[in-house]
Amino acid sequence: MPDTGVTRYYNFTVSYQTIAPDGVQKDGIVINGQYPGPLIEANWGDWISVTVYNELGAKNEGTSIHWHGLLQKETPWSDGVPGVTQCPIVPGQSLTYLFRADQYGTSWYHSHYSAQYSGGALGPMIIYGPNTTQYDVDLGPIMLSDWYHTDYYTLVEQTMAPAVEHVPPPVSDNNIMNGMGTFDCSQTSLPCTANAGVPKFKFQSGTSYRLRLINSGSDGTQKFSIDGHTLTVIANDFIPVNPYTATSVTLGVGQRTDVIVTANQDSSSAYWVRSNLGPGRKAGGCNDNNPEAQTAFGIIYYEDSDTTSVPESTAQPDSMLTYCGNDDLSKTTPLNPSTPPTPDSTVEIPIQALNNGTHNLFYMSGVTFRADYNDALLLSANQGDFNFPADANVHNYGTNSSVRLVVYNHNAMPHPMHLHGHDFWVLAEGKGHWDGNIVNPQNPQMRDTQLIQAGTDGVPSYIVIQYNLDHAQINPFHCHISWHNSAGFNLLAMENPAAIQALDIPDNIKNTCTAWATFTSGVIVDQIDSGLRKRINLGVNGAIATKE
Repeated sequence: MPDTGVTRYYNFTVSYQTIAPDGVQKDGIVINGQYPGPLIEANWGDWISVTVYNELGAKNEGTSIHWHGLLQKETPWSDGVPGVTQCPIVPGQSLTYLFRADQYGTSWYHSHYSAQYSGGALGPMIIYGPNTTQYDVDLGPIMLSDWYHTDYYTLVEQTMAPAVEHVPPPVSDNNIMNGMGTFDCSQTSLPCTANAGVPKFKFQSGTSYRLRLINSGSDGTQKFSIDGHTLTVIANDFIPVNPYTATSVTLGVGQRTDVIVTANQDSSSAYWVRSNLGPGRKAGGCNDNNPEAQTAFGIIYYEDSDTTSVPESTAQPDSMLTYCGNDDLSKTTPLNPSTPPTPDSTVEIPIQALNNGTHNLFYMSGVTFRADYNDALLLSANQGDFNFPADANVHNYGTNSSVRLVVYNHNAMPHPMHLHGHDFWVLAEGKGHWDGNIVNPQNPQMRDTQLIQAGTDGVPSYIVIQYNLDHAQINPFHCHISWHNSAGFNLLAMENPAAIQALDIPDNIKNTCTAWATFTSGVIVDQIDSGLRKRINLGVNGAIATKE
């Protein structure tokens, strides 16, 4: 990583606003008045300074921003996870994050407070670095997202409803691309504008384009394709790969894939760009989505085409999502080879969906996660307090230099598993029990998010990942489906605890907990999901008490 000596400055205001990406109005969360939020751009090695202002006071909501995929080796306190690296930003206050652009490629940022990003608190991030494959034009980010017409908090309530109520999981209403889409207004009672529009892209014959695909959704695995064109995959997450061709690309929530597309069709033609969620889980698909609105569309217009026309192109044969996993690991080898060392420890992590007596929750290694927004664990560990509550689900890997995680999914749905603070090798994936074989053992795929397929108690699915523990941090390892994370699908991987105690954590990070404690001493924060430490007014002399 070069030392550029440059700092890029941004100011973000997080607030509520009526938005209608697909024409249907909803109460959304925006950054600087827009959804998706502003693009962050930097060069590899730059510092990035983002001051985040919380204007969510009308609903007494805290907030925080996570910079997805960045390693944060120099600034582990800037990872933006309330209850882990900081306390929430109090309404009416701000926090300045300062961190290094320590990776290069395509990513995004999003709120890590409850399921707030499902309401709209997110945006793209591009860090420019060495070009690993030649192309002519960078077309920029293409954000793919399942979309809900209901506000995010109501969907969290639906997720966290008592089991006896038999409330179904949230089902997305639509699928959108770059914050745009259309919806049949006859199918909703909400205010709706017909033909709200789709993103449009201009192609010049003979030109090659880089598309930066980002799954910024809440639940839905996406299948991206362009009619009549072949995609050349050049990067997965922040990892450049040896290029390979495909007619479609699958992305789980949180994953990014960079592709190159060459404009090799007739100059007067137009083509559909598609991202497909599949037929819905009830019909045997991968996601809980509305099967009548499963495809997000964009349009490519060549230079001589009629830009008011509707394409008549035909979808690629594999454009529909039917397989709930990523591309075969044999296809995806990093451009910069690396061989994982023999791990210091190997840990099996079972994933289960269980009833705790009142609620249906997710468990990792037998624990369903709960964070205390009034207690940031990294700050406590920095002060020598490692007496973590059991429901924080902290796995202490100590001074191990490398750890291998064998993750078994006993749950009948796929999950995009994301690890903060690291890229990991993906050694194997499949169904049943891992036989010890590694795919491409001298140079296995690396990334920061990997889909694990659906499994059962009798025949679980699995992924095997490994990473080097090379800095001081407490890193969440969680499913990136918003509703699953809300229901406790998370563990915290701690490394180098002695080095954590030696961290010089800035006062502005520490002060988030002082401010949040003051705020919650007199205000009810109605946080009901995996951040649960719900404060309720007992009505006795105005006293405030904490109740689990």
